[in-house]
Amino acid sequence: MDLSYGAEHEAFRAEVRDFIKAHRHSAPKGDGLRSRRVLAWQRLLIKHGYAARTIPTAYGGFGAEPDVLIARIIAEEFAAAQVSMGLGGQGISMLVPTLLEMGTEAQKRQFIRPTIYGEMIWCQGYSEPSAGSDLASLRTSAVLDGDDWVVNGHKIWTSTAHLADWIFCLVRTEPDAPKHRGISFLLFRMDTPGIEVRPLVDMTGAANFNEVFLTDVHVPKDQIVGARGEGWMVANSILGHERDALGDPNVTLVRLNALIKLMQTETVDGGRVIDNPVYRDRLMRIQGRVMAMRCNDMRVLSARASKRDTHLARMIVKVQGTELRHELEQLGVDAMGELGLAYGKNPYLRDHGNWQSHYMFYLGLMIGGGTSQIQKNIIAERGLGLPRGVRAPAPH
Repeated sequence: MDLSYGAEHEAFRAEVRDFIKAHRHSAPKGDGLRSRRVLAWQRLLIKHGYAARTIPTAYGGFGAEPDVLIARIIAEEFAAAQVSMGLGGQGISMLVPTLLEMGTEAQKRQFIRPTIYGEMIWCQGYSEPSAGSDLASLRTSAVLDGDDWVVNGHKIWTSTAHLADWIFCLVRTEPDAPKHRGISFLLFRMDTPGIEVRPLVDMTGAANFNEVFLTDVHVPKDQIVGARGEGWMVANSILGHERDALGDPNVTLVRLNALIKLMQTETVDGGRVIDNPVYRDRLMRIQGRVMAMRCNDMRVLSARASKRDTHLARMIVKVQGTELRHELEQLGVDAMGELGLAYGKNPYLRDHGNWQSHYMFYLGLMIGGGTSQIQKNIIAERGLGLPRGVRAPAPH
């Protein structure tokens, strides 16, 4: 078995390294989503094919054919250099691939380009106070009135709603249909009259989540993806892309490299943390799991390129990725010793507190997007074909 990349791909690797060396001074670090630096960096990456690489040029992308090794080389080199790979998030990682699969030509041309360039920020209107893990129980309604849908309801855990320009939202348009039917997938602006956003402070101490209240919100009837009442199909496509994004092995590789660097500089009992056998053993276990995740990612990319089934391979990404990130960030906190307990405005805080913040954030992501327990049930039942667990009888 030949596992080498070959001369052509190694030449491409050299091009990537030259690009990073020439432009890394322009890469953003901690800048806001709308900052000029972030948007300029995204434009530069797309121009050179390091972001939106396989999105057609008609929709603003680079327009290259899928190549598993090219994608891997880009991820490896940007991770090794600790340089931003550009924008992600719900619009780019989740909505864009879904529009490419299911959107109309008009929707693709309207939404994809401004989204991948960071000019249009999205949030996801899925969960509700009584419809979290059982998402199909959602109650937010949309009634067709002339040329508009009139939307009423309440969404919760809506990430980036306080920053978003648009929302992709699940609503119930056929209230008498079975719960997995009668759901539609709407797109609408967040400045539409009748929308109220209230922040929710999470464990990191920041308001990353929000509640969104929708009162007689008018949405043009053509701003629907897929057929009326068949939004559950669109939702499942989005959920698949969400799980991929939450367990992105390329982002995890960036954090692994940062962890190794941290452990090479932090000390315990006068010696480097990385030289301590207990800490080194924990690092090697994490390193092995990151390698396994990246191999699974190559399996998914290869299967997609050859139009083969990726069902089971994708199922494990979210649960494995979020649990691994939580463990990785925990080792970073532990490697700092007592300074790992610093938080907020503590003068001894290292790396702006991102190890502590990520540790708490990924504890939340093991719940958000489908809890680890539910993900494992899905893998067992739908992926491996195991029998469903015993359900308690309904009370009389």
